[in-house]
Amino acid sequence: MEEFSFLMPLLLAIGGLLVGALLKSLLRHSRVPYTVALFAVGLLVGLADRNGLFHAIPRLEEALVGVANINPDFILYIFLPVLIFDAAYELNLHIFKKTLANAALLAVPGLIICMVLTALLLVGIRYVVPGYEQWTWAFALMFGALISATDPVAVVALLHELKTSKRFSTLVDAESLLNDGTGIVCFMLFFGVYTAAGQSELSPVMQFIQVVAGGVLLGYMAARLVIWFITRVNSEELVQNSVIILAAYLVFILSQYYLGLSGVIALVAFGLTVTYIGKPRLKPRVNEFMETFWELLTYMANTLVFIIVGVVIAVKVDFSWSHFAILLLLYVALNLFRFVMIMLLYPLMKRLGYGLNRRESFILTWGGLRGALGLTLALMVSYTPAIPESIRSQVLFFTAGIVTLTLCVNATTTRWLLGKLGLTHVPSARILMERLVQERIRESSEKYFDRLQGREPLAGANWKKVARYIAPQPDTTRLEKARTQDVLAELRLRLLDREKAFSREIYEEGIISQTAFRRLMNSLDELYDHDGSYPLDVRHSIFNFCSRTRALYRVQKLPYFSRWAGFYFRERIMVIYDLGRGFIILQREDLKLLDELVSSGVVQLGQAALLQTLRREIEHNIESMNRVISRLSADFPKAYNHALTQKAIRMMLSNERRVIRQMQTDGVLSDKDAAQYYARVDERSDEVNSFTHTIPASILRWLFHRQKS
Repeated sequence: MEEFSFLMPLLLAIGGLLVGALLKSLLRHSRVPYTVALFAVGLLVGLADRNGLFHAIPRLEEALVGVANINPDFILYIFLPVLIFDAAYELNLHIFKKTLANAALLAVPGLIICMVLTALLLVGIRYVVPGYEQWTWAFALMFGALISATDPVAVVALLHELKTSKRFSTLVDAESLLNDGTGIVCFMLFFGVYTAAGQSELSPVMQFIQVVAGGVLLGYMAARLVIWFITRVNSEELVQNSVIILAAYLVFILSQYYLGLSGVIALVAFGLTVTYIGKPRLKPRVNEFMETFWELLTYMANTLVFIIVGVVIAVKVDFSWSHFAILLLLYVALNLFRFVMIMLLYPLMKRLGYGLNRRESFILTWGGLRGALGLTLALMVSYTPAIPESIRSQVLFFTAGIVTLTLCVNATTTRWLLGKLGLTHVPSARILMERLVQERIRESSEKYFDRLQGREPLAGANWKKVARYIAPQPDTTRLEKARTQDVLAELRLRLLDREKAFSREIYEEGIISQTAFRRLMNSLDELYDHDGSYPLDVRHSIFNFCSRTRALYRVQKLPYFSRWAGFYFRERIMVIYDLGRGFIILQREDLKLLDELVSSGVVQLGQAALLQTLRREIEHNIESMNRVISRLSADFPKAYNHALTQKAIRMMLSNERRVIRQMQTDGVLSDKDAAQYYARVDERSDEVNSFTHTIPASILRWLFHRQKS
């Protein structure tokens, strides 16, 4: 069996993933967060190993000891890049930009406040409690930095599950991303004193600015390089994803290990840039593959990390009642310090971005969980001989205890707290709409049941048993009277949802260009910000962009500019035409949805006036955009005809894709053969979409054509 010992770590990883799959299935209807359950399993396995329950299986016992003694760099460099990149990649950039100010407040001054308060407490304990005499300011600040970085994986998953405000969950997620970076930077400022790698001649403030700014710049430049490469290499999804995952690891390793920059901040910048600039430039099939691929990687990384954390704490940490009393004091104090920090920043936070209300501030306080990052940094401390043994053991014990308590107490009670604070409250208008939908489904199900009973081939069926599968009755326990304005806002949000889904569909079909798609999505995000309170014909970003043609028309008439302007205008007008036509298509789709709502009975007769209001808003959009397009055709006939030509080409290619897809569905083409046909269409599509309408690019093309002539 000796020759197979190298397989034990692999078998443990497989076993961990198997346990994760079983837990995921068992906890489907449970209120216990998945990551907390994984952590509990790791604790139980570690305690079983520590008490000698695996003596009969020496290979397993040896492998668990290896897990318990894991190098912290393994967690830092193997798992963290996946978790950080995926979190940044999944963020809604529009919401992130509006929550960035609040997230930055929590992650930089907020973390520093918590770090200093924690250090003050530990230095105070030094003078009161025997056995803590070696806690200097440097050690206290180092511990304050590593324990102040939050890891709210369980809370974010719960916020998504309960469908609470996406803005608030994005704030929680963004704070975690940013303060992971600032936490590591602050930790290294003090930990670096005891390692050769941490020596620097710069002041702590300048060093902080250098590593953060350098990380942002490196991540951004690397992302632009990766996007440039993968959009010019017509490769399959596997190759493009391989490039992105390799780049993510390279960015983290280069910044964190070789350049002394913040690897987390660099990865956040890398992920956000790939999301905002790269996603719209990639083919739809590539984006779908990437989302599935990174979701799988993140699931595997989270599963293994939380089991490893549980095993490490159970095996490595020595329990002491005297230390336990200090641990409880620290746990209460850390929650209190976080609350104090949020209250200090609250006057600013409630005025920035989407703001922050009192109820959300309580969840921010209670949801400040600690996880794998804090424990990884504590393990780094425990393996550093230059730090006194008592400090090393106490840092590991306190960190492990805080991680355990926040996961087992805070994470499991957050659902209850959300309910008590009313943050899971569903608006009465939405409840009303859901009830009407459920009534419609129930009515249709009952009618179909009656028709089935009349069918002779089914005469022998057990109809009592079948009747149990009629759609359930609508829930009327939560039904409240909905205000007219609330119903109107809810209907607007339903229409915006349809527009968002359909805009992606017409982009994937090649009906609109990438630039038009991005502008349409931005305009929808702006309306989402107002939760349906703004009329549907308030589309300032779209109409302001289209109205710039008046200035372009005047420039076109200037001497010496007309020939160069022709190149720039042709592409700019093509974008405006695409945007306008795409916008009109979406508005007509909205009108269809209104008709469907009436015919389906989802909207009651008493709400007909609301539908008329919405119809007027949509028709006003169509009329306004038709005027814009008519003006385009009159002022820029050549550019307008070019836009029509480009659109006709894209529609031809789109039709070819539809034919291939249909033949694939019918079984005429295998998936492999269809992929080859898609690739040929994509090659021709790249030629159509490879334009840019920036002024410098237009000047260069004009000079090139002039030289040729």
